[in-house]
Amino acid sequence: MTTDKSTVKVAIVHEWLEHYAGSERVVGELLAVFPQAQVFSIVDFLPEKERAFLGGRKITTTFIQKLPFARKHFRNYLGLMPLAVEQLDLSGFDLVFSSNHAVAKGIITGPDQYHISYVHSPMRYAWDMQAAYLKQSGLTTGLKGLFVRWLLHRIRNWDVRSATGVDVFVANSRYIARRIRKVYRRDAEVIHPPVDTDAFNLPADPANRDAYLVAGRQVPYKRVDLVVEAFRRMPQRQLIVVGDGPENAKIRALAAGAPNIILKGKVPHSELLSLMQNARAFVFASEEDFGITLVEAQACGTPVISFGRGGALDIVLDDTLSESPTGLLFNEQSADSIMKTIEHFEKIRDKISDQGCRDNALRFSKAAFRSHIIDLTDRILTEGF
Repeated sequence: MTTDKSTVKVAIVHEWLEHYAGSERVVGELLAVFPQAQVFSIVDFLPEKERAFLGGRKITTTFIQKLPFARKHFRNYLGLMPLAVEQLDLSGFDLVFSSNHAVAKGIITGPDQYHISYVHSPMRYAWDMQAAYLKQSGLTTGLKGLFVRWLLHRIRNWDVRSATGVDVFVANSRYIARRIRKVYRRDAEVIHPPVDTDAFNLPADPANRDAYLVAGRQVPYKRVDLVVEAFRRMPQRQLIVVGDGPENAKIRALAAGAPNIILKGKVPHSELLSLMQNARAFVFASEEDFGITLVEAQACGTPVISFGRGGALDIVLDDTLSESPTGLLFNEQSADSIMKTIEHFEKIRDKISDQGCRDNALRFSKAAFRSHIIDLTDRILTEGF
């Protein structure tokens, strides 16, 4: 096989194209490294205004694209997705990337093709989060629940089998690498996803940084309620809450009568940037596979106070681990733990520099991602596995 990347025939297989989000950023950066690549996806319903990262490419889709009601309900065809992804003809390519959080890694490749799977996460709802998924979906009992359990059992078997077709696993964090090891019994290299650190930068004229900030979609697992509860019990400290979602009514009820808590709702990027740049610290209470918003806050020079599980362990330099900390990690998802950590943060705040936070965030920049991908593919193309 040729080692000249410009002549290597590259395919990128993405799960589905519906919205431009974190996994699509990865595809966009892969396309920046391999501009000659072709893109495949189970379905493509991405709005025209969000397609710029595809560079006008025609996307090859599967038969699910044309099934009834697929535009709005393609996830209902989950049981057909393993079959669909196996039908993609990738025989003309030297190097195949799969962008996987469900079934993309199940593509079929030959012995002279290299298959690199960038894993955002193994299928959460089929593995360790199955119980939570069934409960949240109201599928713990009844015939429909029994059918879904059977379907997820079948998908788990296929998921493990299809892992044998991957030559190199790449995880987006050490946490996901551990999940890959647990599920597939395979080691994974860690290449963190690209973050647009240029869009989040240090303030030209920083304010006093008095208020704490929590931002994100208000859904149960984000645990914004814990942050609000903690600050409701710390009336001397101000909290700004950005975002909306199904938990919004609960959040508003918790914040009622607490003048130190300001609810902003959903705000444009320019306002979020200003709030991040001028926050005393960014507070984060959920367990994430990676945690892009943590990097964005650090890129603004803002310390992060986060639950110490998941991708946050890769991002936040805690004062117990670094002489130049960029934030603190708390051990329990509870208001008490958050309060205790904030009190400690106030004592060590002067040890954290804006530039130190910014420098830490640059480890996760788009340029860093491209460099790691180039190093990986250069090694594979020249040395093999």
